[in-house]
Amino acid sequence: MKTTKQLYTLEYPVRCSPSILYEFLSTPAGLGEWFADKVDERDNIFYFGWNGSFDKAEVMESEEDRFIRFHWMESPKEEFFEFRIEKSEVTNQTILVVKDFAEKKEVKDQSRLWDYQVKELFHRLGN
Repeated sequence: MKTTKQLYTLEYPVRCSPSILYEFLSTPAGLGEWFADKVDERDNIFYFGWNGSFDKAEVMESEEDRFIRFHWMESPKEEFFEFRIEKSEVTNQTILVVKDFAEKKEVKDQSRLWDYQVKELFHRLGN
């Protein structure tokens, strides 16, 4: 099944080390602080719980302190969401890059949802 969704990218400057940020993006404990109500992981499959229901995502690839890419199990194969940690060449600031898929008309709403989630993350990081 081909996806009708499009890839979009959001960038957030963040004040913390890549290794601390990566912990919050790649571990059940870290993700449980800001991304979902409950997070478990077994055999490279993450179980994200919101309001009592769970969604499963597999880790497609990851590189410590650099990025982690997840695939929602019930989504088309080519869809994913990714957290990437980059350094600004100019300011040397750490930048969190979020990549995700959404229907064209839903990109704005989905972006707002990420803004809200990332604000929660930054609150946890003391940003």
